[in-house]
This record gives sequence, C-alpha cells and structure tokens, in this order.
Amino acid sequence: MRKLILPIASLLLFSCQPGEKVAEETSAPETSPKVRLIYDTDANNELDDQFALMYLLVNVPTFDLEGVTVNATKSGGNIDMHYEEAKRILQLGQRFGQIPLLKGADGSFEAIRTSVQNQDFDGKEGVDFIIEQANRPHDQELVILAVGKLTNVALALEKDPTIASKMRVVWLGSNYPKPGEYNQDNDTVSMNFVLNTKVPFEMVTVRYGEPSGTDAVKVTQAEINEKMPGMGPQIDTPIIGRHGGEFINFGDYAISLFEHIDYHGDPPSRALFDMVAAAILKNPTWGEKREIPAPILIDNQWIERQENSRKIMLWENFDRDAVIQDFYHTLKNYQLVDPK
Repeated sequence: MRKLILPIASLLLFSCQPGEKVAEETSAPETSPKVRLIYDTDANNELDDQFALMYLLVNVPTFDLEGVTVNATKSGGNIDMHYEEAKRILQLGQRFGQIPLLKGADGSFEAIRTSVQNQDFDGKEGVDFIIEQANRPHDQELVILAVGKLTNVALALEKDPTIASKMRVVWLGSNYPKPGEYNQDNDTVSMNFVLNTKVPFEMVTVRYGEPSGTDAVKVTQAEINEKMPGMGPQIDTPIIGRHGGEFINFGDYAISLFEHIDYHGDPPSRALFDMVAAAILKNPTWGEKREIPAPILIDNQWIERQENSRKIMLWENFDRDAVIQDFYHTLKNYQLVDPK
C-alpha cells in the first residue's frame, strides 16, 4: 500500500504555531478536508491510547480535533485517572486548556441509561459534549473515534437519537467474528445498543494473535528506545508521568510507558491498537474495509444477521510498516492541531 506524498512547497499553505516544525511530507492529499473528530478514550488503560492522542495532536493537515472525552475501563482506574493521563498527553502536545478535555462515564451504559434525561448523571459532561458537537452546524461530518468501551457513545445516542444521522463512529474493538476483546467486554450492552442504532459505524478489529487485526501492528521496547528519545513538541514545565519521573516531550514519556508494561509474543512487543484506528482516518489505504450486515453479540458469541438491512464497515489487514513509519515521521515533523 502506497501513501500519498504531498510536495514540500504546498505545506506552506498550512499555518504553524510559533516553534512548531513544518512536515516535509504528509499522507493527506492537499485538497482533502480535515477529519473533524472527537477522541473518546480510556486513556489510562495501557499505552496505545497515548500514542493515538499524540498522533492526532501533531497532524494539523489531517485532523480537526474538537475535543477529548474519557471513560473508565476496569484496568485503568476510575474516571479521574483516565482524565489525568489524557491531560498529560495534551500537556506534552501543548494543547491542554486549548482542546476541550471532558469526563465521560465511570459506570456502564446499562446502569446509567435511565438517568440521561436527569439534570445530572454519570458521564454527563462528556456525553453532552458529543451531543453538542454532533448538533453544531458544520461543513464536515463529525467522527467519533472511540478507542475504549462504547458507553459514552451509546449514552449520547440514548439521550438524543437524532444525532445518529449527524456523525460517524469509528470504534477500535472486537475480535469479530471470534468472541472476546477488552473494549468490547468492558461494556457489551453499549456495543450491542450502538450496533442496533442507525449511526454509521466502523469496527476496527483487534484480533489477538492474528495477522489480520490491529494486534499485528506491534513495536518492541528496543525500537521505542531507539526511535523515540526527545521526539515531539517540547514543553517548558515538565509533567509528572504516570509511573513517576519528569518529562518535557512525548518521546521520552513513551519510553517510560514501555518500561512499565508487559510484553507478548516473539519478539516481545506491544500492539499500538488505538493509533491504527487514527491512522486509517488519515489514510484509508493503510487498512482494508468491507461492508457486512450488523451482527449482534449474545452470550459472548457473535450472531450473524444476514438479512439485517443495517450495515456496518469492518476494518482488517493493516499495513503495519506504513502506520508505524508515518507515526515516527509525523512526530518528528510535527504540526500541532489548531486550538479551539
């Protein structure tokens, strides 16, 4: 799969913030409109959420980042911990306080859904933000890039069903057609709810241990240690990392994250699942997609519904090298997204 190269001279059309570097090339065609999106994340779960968020922050020719909403999954602590990790990445990307960061649901869709019309409910800030942005008149469609459980998305659709026609959901999750997967299992009810709505829905497969899913887009600790030192925007006031230590750029923080994680496979490595979902929004040729009738998950088994008129898009077979190399290239030649 070949990426499109934009001539250096045309990049002068893009404005840069003081101190930012100008990219020598980008995979987004010059005439392509920016992808307008909300990044919905369980940021404190492991480390791929952080890579995806930084990728969004340094890709101004490609992304129009409206805001970041967080939700809580079982391995990342409560909603405050997810908020704080997302805050760290926004700080390292020089956009904390300039890109909205909002708390979403701490609990499950099933526990919250009956209270969404109340004056206050678990996740209100993030859920209402999704609804407001979907209803805001704009030339570009709104993409919800969801890389955790689908609780916030489902709650927004429950509270205001009309937004189904005003946005598109791209979700990193599931081992479809096999059962299991972390994001899916954290709130299966929310996933099934979204599958049964009319919102355009794209499922970016995980597929643990298989070459066809995002699990195949892996990096080793040695590669991170070689490629990442000092990379990305530099900030004046260091952040305190999730595992301690002080950091003034994302590259050094990424090394710390890789020092405090378990590894799988041979050679031992970690998949950058969530970053793949962001990358295919930048360049859809880095994956393959096909339309299928929306299935449903019952008793942890996928049930096909071949006669279902509701169709979704399924993403698989990702170009690992193109995705990873574009991440390194973009972080080295960063252009920060516009403040809001």
